[in-house]
Amino acid sequence: MSNYQPPLQDMSFVMETVAGLTRVNSTELFSEASEDVVSAILEEGGKFANEVMAPTNEIGDAKGCQLENGIVRVADEFIDVYKAFSAAGWNSVPFDPEYGGQGLPQLVNVPLQEMWYSANMALTLGPLLTQGAIEAIHAHGTQEQKDIYLANLISGQWSGTMNLTEPHAGTDVGALKSKAEQQADGSDRIRGQKIFITWGEHEASENIIHLVLARTPGSPDGSKGISLFIVPKFLVNPDGSLGERNDLRCAGLEEKIGIHGSPTCVMAYGDDEGAIGYLIGEENKGMACMFTMMNNARLSVGVQGLAIAERAYQHALTYAKDRVQGNALDRSAQSVTIIKHPDVRRNLMLMKSQIEAMRGMAYLAMAAVDLSKASEDPDDRVQQGKLADLLTPLVKAWCTDLGVEIASLGVQIHGGMGFIEETGAGQHYRDARILPIYEGTNGVQALDLLGRKLGRDGGETAFAFIEEMRTILTQLEENDDVNAGQISRALLLSLNDLTTSTKWLLATSAKDILSAGAGATPYLELFSITVGGWIMAQRFIAAKAKLVDGEGDLSFYEAQCITARFFADNILPKTGSLAATTMASGQTTSALKEEQF
Repeated sequence: MSNYQPPLQDMSFVMETVAGLTRVNSTELFSEASEDVVSAILEEGGKFANEVMAPTNEIGDAKGCQLENGIVRVADEFIDVYKAFSAAGWNSVPFDPEYGGQGLPQLVNVPLQEMWYSANMALTLGPLLTQGAIEAIHAHGTQEQKDIYLANLISGQWSGTMNLTEPHAGTDVGALKSKAEQQADGSDRIRGQKIFITWGEHEASENIIHLVLARTPGSPDGSKGISLFIVPKFLVNPDGSLGERNDLRCAGLEEKIGIHGSPTCVMAYGDDEGAIGYLIGEENKGMACMFTMMNNARLSVGVQGLAIAERAYQHALTYAKDRVQGNALDRSAQSVTIIKHPDVRRNLMLMKSQIEAMRGMAYLAMAAVDLSKASEDPDDRVQQGKLADLLTPLVKAWCTDLGVEIASLGVQIHGGMGFIEETGAGQHYRDARILPIYEGTNGVQALDLLGRKLGRDGGETAFAFIEEMRTILTQLEENDDVNAGQISRALLLSLNDLTTSTKWLLATSAKDILSAGAGATPYLELFSITVGGWIMAQRFIAAKAKLVDGEGDLSFYEAQCITARFFADNILPKTGSLAATTMASGQTTSALKEEQF
């Protein structure tokens, strides 16, 4: 497997030109995140990802995980890296300083996350779930719960999980059957089984804090009757020390297509007297608490798609520069490296251009999360929150779909050797395949975009964002570069496609939700590609200005301009067909009778 080199230059460029680091660090809450500080953090993070994490990626894939007498064994190298990760403070970057966090913005955390996922996604899934547990307890826990759990979770001494899914209750979480019965001391006894629990059992941390959804006696049916409980692997004594083992265990490990180094557990609660749990938030409000974890987790999973695409791209690029095969198409040379062949170039450009658009979208969404908390203007906080909500299903779905597609292109560039495990290209493809599925399938993300994000305000937030994107057309038209004109024309058509489709969906969903739902997935892709085109246009304008001034790495800025033009020529035209599909899918999607399939 090739080495991983964190794309620090592009990360910094996106943070400055697309996501708006200056705007984020101009707030009082994030004033310490100066450019110099951020640059130093990313430099050190890049070294850790490259030198410590990445070398264990292939090892974890080969060794996998084993369940032995109730103990889950992961690669020893993973445990060493996890402890080094926690000791270096990387687990604490975006969290509350009152509990040992560094208090840095998500916009600083997101490039770090990208590096961790690119270097070793299977390992980094552990800290991702811990992040969710921290966010839920910080937002909904009592002061006592915060004091007991947050510091150790933030330091990485303890890890966390999220327990939703049951064998009969996947996307339909409201069908879950796990039960919680309150005890005289105020605790609850939890009984039930959960599946697909990432890092549900391991020995890398001293304790594991499970957040478990369950029903209390007499609760309403469906999702309205679900509560959330803190269920620690080891009970915590009043002085903060660890007590006895709770009544929970890993009952099995899933054999998966990819992410072999990450233990995906079947968790059994209450085989004996019942696992002791503690209600977090209000009774029957568990889904609201869990969504605190899931919303940011969905953005982070989108970053995983970006990260695995970047790793696959670097892997394929190295191979394309080294592999000698065939003559030049124009007969100018014999025995050339395959990067000289036009179709290999096309695939590499498809990878590179879409990765750069994905990075811009993911970083922009995280900046909106930061500003929704930190902006001094109350109205701006509201608007930034709405933008973050709107972008969340786009980041999760588009970036993960592309993660799979780009990893597949990486295999293709390797040719027959890509199908051989020895090259390592296949691992990226296998690891990527889970991403469009977990944290809400991408079909669910499309319905979320249609129902919650458009339907909630009648499209007001979406139309405002579309108008904001349109303002860049004037800047492009005022630029005398021929590439600017082509980008402008392509983006204008896509914005028009998006506007027309949005209006159609809003009108149709009010009278025929099935037809609207049939168009939700192509609409999400249409929306995402348009946002990607807008982001690439911003990259073009910023890079062109640098070239005119003759400042900095001119080769990098020239590549930015060329890649933006490629995206406009090769990706943006897809929106026309996606608009047509969005508005026509409902006519046939549900037309067949079940027996006709």
